[in-house]
Amino acid sequence: MKTRRLGPKGPVVSAIGLGCMSMSQSYGRPDEASGLATIARALDLGVTFLDTADVYGPFTNEELVGRGIRGRRKEFFLATKCGFVPGGPGRPGGVDGSPKHIREACDASLRRLGVETIDLYYLHRVDPKTPVEESVRAMASLVDEGKVRHLGLSEVSAKTLHRAMAVHPITAVQSEYSLWTRDPEDGVLPACRELGVGFVPFSPLGRGFFSGTVRSLDALPADDFRRGVPRFQKENLERNLRMVDELARFAKEKGCTAAQLALAWVLAQGDHIVPIPGTKRPAYVEENAAAVDLTLSPSDIARIERIVPKGGAAGERYSPESFALVDR
Repeated sequence: MKTRRLGPKGPVVSAIGLGCMSMSQSYGRPDEASGLATIARALDLGVTFLDTADVYGPFTNEELVGRGIRGRRKEFFLATKCGFVPGGPGRPGGVDGSPKHIREACDASLRRLGVETIDLYYLHRVDPKTPVEESVRAMASLVDEGKVRHLGLSEVSAKTLHRAMAVHPITAVQSEYSLWTRDPEDGVLPACRELGVGFVPFSPLGRGFFSGTVRSLDALPADDFRRGVPRFQKENLERNLRMVDELARFAKEKGCTAAQLALAWVLAQGDHIVPIPGTKRPAYVEENAAAVDLTLSPSDIARIERIVPKGGAAGERYSPESFALVDR
């Protein structure tokens, strides 16, 4: 497995990571056995950058990852997040970036993961009630105490990143970024280059869309997150499928899968970019990991961007409720 550095002075990690959320929620029934097998296979392949969060499950994904890495702590780079607060039965969740919550959440994550130190600790969403400077200051104290090595932010604007960097170095920004979600190119991605911050795209395969396996909502479990995402609704999905089908034809010419082509495109956008495609299946980890060895020429990249042009996706990437939590 090739490696990359998160920023010019940041830590070295595998060039592609593993998002662990789907092992516990959002994409059908949790599958603990398959999740553990996926983590083991990832580590064997050299995919050592693992990403989780306290809210995944909620709370159960960190426990799963903790079991998956037991006895292999030195082999991986572990990222988790704080800031989301799950709602109770029938109540929506919220965001809490207060220093008190951050400190409590970190201690709880350390217990669930069964580790002494978190390699990369993200603020999952900016709390509109708490200045980001206060949140980052609290996270910086965790670095001073040895509980956390590096700090990150998720789904933030360039302006917020600059404010955070004035308090403490930020190692990585995590945001949705893929062929059909290119918003970061208009703000935070250039800011990361300017400031020497790594960029970690989540959902680099468009929430599984570029795998070509999602052809209709009927095939998705009743509780699948994508049922509420505008891009997967009937008319939007039909329009978007024309792009993935054309991408699949090009991938066949290249001797790879559409998913690998989409991941290779993300990797080609900058050496400081480390995507974390999520899966709970060992076979998909193998497929995704192989994308790091796929070389794209300038003409390949141009053709891919003609197939999936910037802004060409039909439908929004989030529901209005989810967008309300994104710092834009």
